[in-house]
Amino acid sequence: MSQSSSQQYDVIVVGSGITGGWAAKEFCEKGYKTLVVERGRHLDHPSKEYNDMKAPWELDNHGLAPERLAEEGHYGMLLAKKGVLKSDSIQFFADDKEYPYSYPSKRPFMWTRGYQLGGRSITWGRQVLRWGKKDFESNAKDGHGVPWPIGYDDLAPWYDYVESFIGVSANKDGLDSVPDGVFQTPWEMSSAEKYIAKNLAKTYSDRRLIVGRAANLTKPTAQQSALGRAQCQARSHCQRGCTLGAYFSSLSATLPAARNTHNLTIVTDSIVSTVDYDEARGKASGVTVIDAKTKEKRSYKARVVFLCASALGSVQILLNSKSKRFPTGLANSSGVVGRYIMDHFTGVIAKSEVLGLEDRYAFGRRPIATYIPNYRHEKAEDVDFIRGFGFQTTARERPKIATFGKKSGIGVMAKEQAKQDKPWEFKALMYGEMLPYYDSRASLHPSKVDQWGIPQLHIDAKLKDNERNMIKQAAADIQEMLEVGGCSNITIRETPPNKHLMVGNRTHEMGGACMGADPKTSVLNKWAQAHDVANLFITDGACMSSCATQNPSLTYMAITARAADHAAKLMEQGQL
Repeated sequence: MSQSSSQQYDVIVVGSGITGGWAAKEFCEKGYKTLVVERGRHLDHPSKEYNDMKAPWELDNHGLAPERLAEEGHYGMLLAKKGVLKSDSIQFFADDKEYPYSYPSKRPFMWTRGYQLGGRSITWGRQVLRWGKKDFESNAKDGHGVPWPIGYDDLAPWYDYVESFIGVSANKDGLDSVPDGVFQTPWEMSSAEKYIAKNLAKTYSDRRLIVGRAANLTKPTAQQSALGRAQCQARSHCQRGCTLGAYFSSLSATLPAARNTHNLTIVTDSIVSTVDYDEARGKASGVTVIDAKTKEKRSYKARVVFLCASALGSVQILLNSKSKRFPTGLANSSGVVGRYIMDHFTGVIAKSEVLGLEDRYAFGRRPIATYIPNYRHEKAEDVDFIRGFGFQTTARERPKIATFGKKSGIGVMAKEQAKQDKPWEFKALMYGEMLPYYDSRASLHPSKVDQWGIPQLHIDAKLKDNERNMIKQAAADIQEMLEVGGCSNITIRETPPNKHLMVGNRTHEMGGACMGADPKTSVLNKWAQAHDVANLFITDGACMSSCATQNPSLTYMAITARAADHAAKLMEQGQL
């Protein structure tokens, strides 16, 4: 993967993460000279920065984040997200102090970013769930947000295509809410999870506990092995970077596939400030970048531009790309660039115990949790909200006691307690669907800029009564389901109605350049192609018109592969 010497390309892809890697792979394999522009540093695969092969005593602070971070004001909002900032992976997260952004003082937004080649595909959760038909129909049905211009049937073959390449270990569950796909051998549920799943199935026809669908290889295909990817070893060190390439990332899969075509060029430490617009032709001509180190500007030209800089990153670039034709930002004749910002949210955490299985133990560290898919797509008469929620769940045997810093006990005491049989613990975390609100938006700050002179992004998104009412029902539902599941000692922690709920906490930010059939109310058409600028495509989270309840990355990838295929056909026909 070489640095660029030429300035002219067929395609420019902005961003190298989940979607940027896919766009690069698709265009390179179709024979197009493709430039990937990454604002962060270069990263190899495998990388010296990966810590997945290190023992705890080889890690700084035994893997925990240094306390000095909070004292020095580094990493800002990420400090509120427990478990993210650890010394084994902190290098893969952007520091708010170095890369500032803005939000209302009483309504903070948590923006998790990864500025390196590969982006957040290095640290993502790898839960790959298809959306169902109802997820694409909800906007049109209840009148919230912009109706989707595509449906499940449009994406189904592209889900197949993406799953075959990335490798998805999953069970065929036969559920319309999360349709089955092209799967490898699934991970096995624990005894406690099987027990709960069996009990739920006896009582409910619509509420199922299933094993998660992971982008971790259990039976690598020849194609995956040829890229140097190996079987997952169930070590659960995924966020440290995977030397084996056992989980999907753009570094381990799509970018190597693109590189093998000899059509790929990559520039790193190159911050895209604008997508350049040719007034005479009415098309994007390329991008202007600022060198992250020297702060010098340079430009690259291309026939087609794919924005894959993350939902909010792409919105920032669009808003900053002003011209005579687009004074409020590129492709913004509708005025909705930056509108309808969404994220999944939680407000319910449930804990319980499963008794009678104290003699059962787990072997290895399964890299994916379990899941209860959304069962409330249809509005019931006895609820005061629309859309629905699911639960990310997991069970573990012998909960931690006296074996880490926050518990008392050391030496013999810790060892004796660790030998004692303990009940299995089952946890459930609500994932709700936030409605697409027009006034949940991202805009450029009128006066604050970053160190490269680019206006900071100001993010103002909030949850409303619909989401708070959903939390009440989720708390009641999970209490009932855990009782039906045979759990004991159930505790439910519900966020009080008057307490602020932070948007962005789930790291699934979406919206800002939504797809829709009407150019007056949307930014992109059914191909994720800008209504206003025919050779501009946006296929990261910004293109999403709603957020459903499932983890979104698989849908991003399917949309990207489909859009790239369409763009390539238009290029072949001479239309782009």
